[in-house]
Amino acid sequence: MKEEAKDKKGERGARIVTAMLRGIARLPLGVLYGFSDFACFILRDVVRYRRKIIRKNLTRVFGDDPSVDIRRIERLFYRNFCDVFIEALKLLHISDEEVDRRVEVVDADLVDRATAEGRPSVLFLGHYGNWEWVTAIVRHFRNKVTFAEIYSPLHNKVMDRVMLNIRGRFGSEAIPKQRAVRRLFEIERGGGTFVTGFIADQRPLGLNLHHWMDFLGQDTAYMVGGEDIGKHFNAAFFFIDIEKPKRGHYRLRFVPIHAEEDGEPNPVTRKFMRMLEERIRKRPELWLWSHNRWARRREECNLRK
Repeated sequence: MKEEAKDKKGERGARIVTAMLRGIARLPLGVLYGFSDFACFILRDVVRYRRKIIRKNLTRVFGDDPSVDIRRIERLFYRNFCDVFIEALKLLHISDEEVDRRVEVVDADLVDRATAEGRPSVLFLGHYGNWEWVTAIVRHFRNKVTFAEIYSPLHNKVMDRVMLNIRGRFGSEAIPKQRAVRRLFEIERGGGTFVTGFIADQRPLGLNLHHWMDFLGQDTAYMVGGEDIGKHFNAAFFFIDIEKPKRGHYRLRFVPIHAEEDGEPNPVTRKFMRMLEERIRKRPELWLWSHNRWARRREECNLRK
């Protein structure tokens, strides 16, 4: 009963917060970018939000390269970081026409070919560019599929529901990671085909991190859930390559992931990480440097086994 009451309270709170945010989202993006610029100033120069982590990460990756201006990347990172949140908020009130004008999707037909053959597709992407607008790809699939997002529920019930409201703008189904495999099997047993996305560049949870590789010159633990699930269903694997031609405009390209058949484990995931690394090095300010990606060392984790 207590849990049910907590859920109802969370739903009421989410409705109130969503309604308030939807009112703000009615403002034109040009006005919202003014808020983003102000928030950028506050986070970067007043609060200095995670500045130590951001600078430490950038220095670890680019510190030995005299041609890289770390302070410039840092400044541009804060701007993109604030834009992502403003643009996510805008999903509560944005027309399909404006989305199509701002999000160009390239080679979606590759996914259509796979689903036409009855094969599901697993999409890999990183915290790069604007990952919140990636769900707009749903509008570009010609075949009838279930588009699913695998996500980690937030501890705050109100904000968890608010984010689900935002991310469900284009009709995608949000599946908690704990029941991802079960739900995907349900879709398959029902005669359907799914396309599911994984943001696969964050650090795995817990202390016993088992899978490591060189990423951006750092010994990096990586997640294998997307590859494991895809292999269960004989899925086609794609990398969503994100470009940002200008503010508020993105180009999303589907690129088939050809696994690194070198005898090492998790070839699909490692290939994705290589592809993401190449994109990050081209425009590093668009990646999420505020995440404490390299907080754990392999030796430390091995000692805890």
